[in-house]
Amino acid sequence: MDKQATIKEIAKKLNVSISTVSRALHDHPSIGLRTKMRVKDMAKELNYEPNLAAIQFKLGKSFTLGVIVPELTESFFSSAVTGIEDAALANNYNVLFGQSHDDVLKEKKILNTFRNNRIDGLLVSLSKSTKVIDHFLELTKNKIPVVFFDRVPKEENVYSVSCDLYNSSIKIVNYLWDRGHRHIALLKGPQALTATNERMRGFMEGLNRKKMKTDPSLFSSSDLTKESSWNAMKDILSQKNRPTAVIAFNDYVALDAMQYVKRFTNLKINKDICFVSYSNLPMRVYLDTPPLVSIEQFPYEQGRRATEMVIDLINKKEIAQTKVVIDGELIELEEIPQTHMV
Repeated sequence: MDKQATIKEIAKKLNVSISTVSRALHDHPSIGLRTKMRVKDMAKELNYEPNLAAIQFKLGKSFTLGVIVPELTESFFSSAVTGIEDAALANNYNVLFGQSHDDVLKEKKILNTFRNNRIDGLLVSLSKSTKVIDHFLELTKNKIPVVFFDRVPKEENVYSVSCDLYNSSIKIVNYLWDRGHRHIALLKGPQALTATNERMRGFMEGLNRKKMKTDPSLFSSSDLTKESSWNAMKDILSQKNRPTAVIAFNDYVALDAMQYVKRFTNLKINKDICFVSYSNLPMRVYLDTPPLVSIEQFPYEQGRRATEMVIDLINKKEIAQTKVVIDGELIELEEIPQTHMV
């Protein structure tokens, strides 16, 4: 392998100082156009590549972002990661990824690894078991900015990008009300997640606006596992006032709950009991009985905007909004036209 050319070699070839070469390569205004062209032509001839490690050391940056998500295999988070990568690449940043697998201890371990790798900033979607965020606040004390997205903490003094789940839940209640549903169940997520509470608040407000009495017996929770979602659905269906509609925490929870209904009851999905949810996963269009509607939470946009925010914080730019909230969109599946084979 050929030895990489250095600034010193370029300077020797052109009989100029090393500082002149360095300034010319960085388009310093004190260097004339002719000298700049000579230096850049020689750099090209010698296949000179900047020493990134030296540049990073001089600037005090690694140009690397850390990203922690619960599961990269989930369609929602893979879309968010694409938004993060696109925004990072556009700003010449590398990205390190870690999966918490919804375990706060793994989340902390990944954070320590990132810290040792000297990341410039961190993007996080919290695990379902994260109840306090002290380990992230410790990072900000060390001047490493942290931006949360999607699963964001309740604390006020943090930077975050998320979907407006409160108003999205009101939209869902309105949708079900307009279709005659008066007994509506709520299949909640883990209590530690702010997203669970925002869904609950919007659901309660939606019922209140319709002057509907809430029925606590129709509230149940899932820890996002299939077994837990099945148990929650079993609990909901055992109540005296069986619901005609269920609002599930997300599409995955809805699918598990619907599977329970199909396996253990005689109820017909979207006829005897309807399901609506959040996330708007692409695979919904391939299901025979999908959730009727799902809230589009724009994961790509969340990832992109969170990345731009953390880079602005790294560069000490003024942030207009510390908490960016994106409107959720209620997506109803269109009826698929039948294809006639000839």
